[in-house]
Amino acid sequence: MSQTPAPASIRRLKTRPQFLAVADARRKAAVHGLVLQGRPRGDGIADIGIGFTATRKVGGSVVRNRARRRLREAARAVLSKKGLAGWDYVAIARDATGERPFPDLIADFERALARLAKEAA
Repeated sequence: MSQTPAPASIRRLKTRPQFLAVADARRKAAVHGLVLQGRPRGDGIADIGIGFTATRKVGGSVVRNRARRRLREAARAVLSKKGLAGWDYVAIARDATGERPFPDLIADFERALARLAKEAA
């Protein structure tokens, strides 16, 4: 009986240097509901790092917090299945993130991951 590999564990990016390292890799995929930046870490650890951000352009604090919460849930639903092990990602909220229907936001996240994976190959 063949077993499927266990999904990579997901950890949060929390510090500014972690976010800047992902941004410095200059790999990004912009879709309707979000912008996803990514980079391979190259440290041999197979977990997936994810960070979330929303600028003041998105709206006031209530709107930004809602957008980040929605991005966290979309990442939770998608990353363990479709994320690349050993990579760090930063999800950046856009104006549409807060109001986009959740199934569409998940599809946007999957599409952005696929673009970054294609770029990495």
